[in-house]
Parts: sequence; structure tokens; C-alpha cells
Amino acid sequence: MSDNGTAVAMAFVALFLVGGVISFFKQGLKKGALLLAVLAVLATIAARLWW
Repeated sequence: MSDNGTAVAMAFVALFLVGGVISFFKQGLKKGALLLAVLAVLATIAARLWW
């Protein structure tokens, strides 16, 4: 996979995790939502660094 392809894949992972944050928060699982939020931020940073 090219460098841009990896960055795009990481961006999609970040968006998927943001969806999980919203879902967990709606269910009242605040610790899980916090964990997914941290992972989403890390995936966003990884996508930005790979770009």
C-alpha cells in the first residue's frame, strides 16, 4: 500500500472509532467512549504523520 493509501486507511479507522465513541456514549459507557476517543486521536495523528 502506498503512503497515501496508508494515511487514508488510518483516517477511515479514526472515523470508525469516532462512530464507536458516539455509540458508547449513547449507551452510557463513558470509560469505553473515552478509550475509543483516545484511540481515534492516535489514529488521526498516525494518518497525519503518514501523509
